[in-house]
Amino acid sequence: MSDTTFDKDRARAFTSRMLGILNDGALSLMMSIGHKTGLFDSLDGQPPATTKQIADNAGLDERYVREWLSAMACGGVIDYDPESELFSLPDEHSGLVTRRAGPRNLTVQMQQIGMLAEVEDDLVRVFEEGGGLPYDKFPRFQALMSDSSERRFKSGLIEQVVPLLEMTDALQAGIDVADVGCGSGLASYLLGQEFPNSRFVGFDMSTEGIARANEAAKDLDNVSYQVADAAALNEGPNFDLVTTFDAIHDQAKPKDALAGIFAMLRPGGTYLCVEPKASSVLEENLQDPMAPFMYTISTMHCMTVSLAYGGDGLGAAWGHQLATEYLTEAGFRDINVEGIRHDPGNNYFISTKATS
Repeated sequence: MSDTTFDKDRARAFTSRMLGILNDGALSLMMSIGHKTGLFDSLDGQPPATTKQIADNAGLDERYVREWLSAMACGGVIDYDPESELFSLPDEHSGLVTRRAGPRNLTVQMQQIGMLAEVEDDLVRVFEEGGGLPYDKFPRFQALMSDSSERRFKSGLIEQVVPLLEMTDALQAGIDVADVGCGSGLASYLLGQEFPNSRFVGFDMSTEGIARANEAAKDLDNVSYQVADAAALNEGPNFDLVTTFDAIHDQAKPKDALAGIFAMLRPGGTYLCVEPKASSVLEENLQDPMAPFMYTISTMHCMTVSLAYGGDGLGAAWGHQLATEYLTEAGFRDINVEGIRHDPGNNYFISTKATS
């Protein structure tokens, strides 16, 4: 029997915390619906309105919109005036829930909660038996990542990432660039539009993603895509710049992928490795407001997908220390860790391949 005194204040505080988690978990699903249906966008900048007016403006069923608005009002997301029975989206909130907000629109990430809920029972099984869940357990993953990439790349790739690399002149003159784990290929497409003298190739293991990317890039003759496993590229030193955007930590064999990327680069070439902003030391992540979300995504997708293929299971929170260690082991030098304003959740590792 423990001699410690039961702390009633702590118990009451944790009761409040548990109720908050329950309510906020439910709200995240409702806010995801608000993003998908365009409700937040239809409310953006509009005067207070009735449920019917809001439903009509969004082209949606009034009964569902009324219930959704009630949840948003009780959750403090949307304002409600009991006397007039009118609802409105405060300007102070719109910058985090509308498409106009670009990379700051957190309802994009909230879509992942519903996706992860679909594999909850499967994940319980691998908790008990070991192993992992393969990519085909996440049929919506590619589309969700495309949504996330679109808001990030369109707002910051050309304006912030390219200057960070200090390669604007080289890209304008014409170099060879590869994007490994390119997903839907948006980064290569946008760079190809901006720098027509350079040549861009995207690699990804998703045949569906590559097919969409090739279709989208038909208007560009300097952009192409290939189906390939990042850990088995076997490309020669044909590139001056290689990029990966959140693609290394969920690889089955991340060290093999980094070795392949190193081999792809010409001497003096640059590698941009974008990975979740985290420390490899748990206690250094405890105060990060996004850490619970990051570890949840890691457990329910990134780590388990890697383990499904007999991989290392690094997880999203492998951290900048371990990432730097892996990059160094692969042969990269002069590793700098940077950040950009439009993507506060990621570290940007910029390193080079020695000329000799």
